[in-house]
Amino acid sequence: MSPDHGVEDLLRELAPQVLGALIRRYGRFDACEDAVQEALLDAAQQWPKEGVPERPRGWLITVAGRRMTDHVRSESARRRREDAVALEADVLAPAADAESLVHQDDTLTLLFLCCHPALSAPSQIALTLRAVGGLTTAAIARAFLVPEPTMAQRISRAKQRIKATGSTFTMPPAAEREQRLKVVLQVLYLIFNEGYTTSSGPDLHRGDLTAEAIRLTRAVHRLLNDADGSAPESLRNDGEVAGLLALMLLTDARRAARTGADGALIPLTEQDRDQWDAEAIAAGVALLTDSLPRSAIGPYQLQAAIAAVHDEAPRAQDTDWPQILGLYELLARLWPNPMVTLNQAIAVAMVRGPRAGLDRLDELDADDRMAGNHRLPAVRGHLLEMAGDRTAARENYRAAARLTLSIPERHYLERRADQIS
Repeated sequence: MSPDHGVEDLLRELAPQVLGALIRRYGRFDACEDAVQEALLDAAQQWPKEGVPERPRGWLITVAGRRMTDHVRSESARRRREDAVALEADVLAPAADAESLVHQDDTLTLLFLCCHPALSAPSQIALTLRAVGGLTTAAIARAFLVPEPTMAQRISRAKQRIKATGSTFTMPPAAEREQRLKVVLQVLYLIFNEGYTTSSGPDLHRGDLTAEAIRLTRAVHRLLNDADGSAPESLRNDGEVAGLLALMLLTDARRAARTGADGALIPLTEQDRDQWDAEAIAAGVALLTDSLPRSAIGPYQLQAAIAAVHDEAPRAQDTDWPQILGLYELLARLWPNPMVTLNQAIAVAMVRGPRAGLDRLDELDADDRMAGNHRLPAVRGHLLEMAGDRTAARENYRAAARLTLSIPERHYLERRADQIS
């Protein structure tokens, strides 16, 4: 890794901690974020040339604090507030005390704030990637294929919405923590999914989004499992954090084998499993094995268990489909939704035959949530092909190709249709 990449990784790790420290002290999201971004820019320019300071986090907090001071001075001059001198004195914190501003759970608290239930899911994702992930507004806009001004407005509205709720930079009350953690995990899950199978555009996956989702989930897991026990008991006992991290690792382990040299999609059954990341698989299995006996089972753990069964099969034909079907049946009872039913239908087909899978798939025809979703005709095409109904399979593949906005998926579905013509 080059020195510049080392600095970039360090700054990304420290950014939410520094932002959290400033917000907790000053309570002004926009101004604090601007100050932190300026400090990060200074560090990105100076550290590769001059070396990383002995206390990089304290350095960043000190520099960001000075930017806040400049902001307060300017604002005070404009508004001529009588308390400007007192406020300025409070803002000016000596460099030696900068490290003491950081609380261990600042990153977690910032995640909880960005995933405030008053925000829509798209706003939660955007704000998390901006404030916690350290991605630029332009990068987030590119990831979700919207104009940068549109994404900037979304992020700005999210901050204003949080401000309007009167939220402060503290962990939510005990009664809300478990529910808020579910929102945090859902946001990280959505970020990972968008990165792993990008919903639209020329690329099958976005490595920057999957990497960021894994990094942030790993940070949450670490914060909730630190040996000092500083995290609330109700959160430390949540095995779904480990389950989500395991799911991401076990799924992302296949990424290198999912596309050919030309970027074409390669389905799971045809992938070169020697290209799978054995270290990531082992880490995911270990997380899952450790968490399952210690907590109530949840949807992320079950999905991770399904991913583990796939990953541990040396060949596609060695996959333990009866075990996968049993896990999907449990998941369908615990977390019923159309995507679970869709995947469950494939498992049913592999165990009981394609016609049984198609019968299960018919349950989704009246589900408005699947209207216009390309995955339904894509899976139906696959099961019809398994059943030997080539004409119907071809029609469904082509219908799915027309619906998807992902160029690699469209090309794959068109190719499948042509192959059975």
